[in-house]
Amino acid sequence: MKRLKIALASMGAGLMMVAVGLLPLSTAAVAADKGLVGISMPTKSSARWISDGNSMVEQFKAAGYSTDLQYAEDDIPNQLQQIETMILKGVKVLVIAAIDGTTLSNALQQAADSGIKVIAYDRLIRDSGNVDYYATFDNFQVGVIQATSLNDALGVKDGKGPFNIELFGGSPDDNNAFFFYDGAMSVLQPFIDKGQLVVQSKQMGMKQVGTLRWDGAVAQARMDNLLSAFYTDKQVNAVLSPYDGLSIGILSSLKGVGYGSGDLKMPFVSGQDAEVPSVKSMLAGEQYSTVFKDTRELAKVTVGMVEALLGGGTPEINDTKTYNNGVKIVPSYLLKPVAVDVTNWEKVLLGSGYYTADQIK
Repeated sequence: MKRLKIALASMGAGLMMVAVGLLPLSTAAVAADKGLVGISMPTKSSARWISDGNSMVEQFKAAGYSTDLQYAEDDIPNQLQQIETMILKGVKVLVIAAIDGTTLSNALQQAADSGIKVIAYDRLIRDSGNVDYYATFDNFQVGVIQATSLNDALGVKDGKGPFNIELFGGSPDDNNAFFFYDGAMSVLQPFIDKGQLVVQSKQMGMKQVGTLRWDGAVAQARMDNLLSAFYTDKQVNAVLSPYDGLSIGILSSLKGVGYGSGDLKMPFVSGQDAEVPSVKSMLAGEQYSTVFKDTRELAKVTVGMVEALLGGGTPEINDTKTYNNGVKIVPSYLLKPVAVDVTNWEKVLLGSGYYTADQIK
């Protein structure tokens, strides 16, 4: 009995030591959580946004933050509700890639009233003074890269032409779409003025060429209409497409009337985001080029902004002039986009570890 009592006493002391030992660990675990970050993404229909979300969750977790990641599936009321719920949950920071950058003013006022900082992620949020910072790529340069790839492919710099080109824009409710288009036109317009590039449809400007919600099916239908109305006895030689999802729809339309087979050459078609279907399309000799934007680096910049904001510091920025959202110039950090075609895709996409070779097979 005496031995049993000693054993029980020893066991009890051991349990107490374990409990005491666990207490600091539990406290440390709580202390390690620097707070909740709300991440509002527009849709999962684009692989690009899935990658963005995953990269941010991973990097915020590594930095000691918990996250609430939500996708609104291109439904504006849904995104508003998700953001309002994040505010009620007590997030410390909101990271928002807006579906429509003009519809969030009331929600952002709620955030400001609750002391919540807001970072616009890759899409500028307009008409609100409650946007603290903007993390994005050099969107004007994206358009420059797209148009330059088409010009180089056609050889207009060498005086070749005339060539027929059609223009597609992104979603008019996405501020970036205007930067992409303006960047592209800064390169294309001089050759249009010289007559080396001809827009047979005469459809120019975002009001005519915009594609709501970046919808590939809408782009395909518009390309169908352009081909039937303006190219029954002519060939289109190039198509400015601002996004891979649109490019795939445009290419489907072109292939549907015989481009890419026989003597009917596939027009040079640009893109953006280096999505897997478009990389495969380039390797198949269909899409001509795309623009790579490393979402891991954008996530890294965003996490750095949050760390600085919550630590009482000032986030690193490199642009204080470009992004006027209608109320204020939003201090921004711009990353450099990279041109990609069949000559460098392995180096850029595989060499950086963004994709594996198996993903492109």
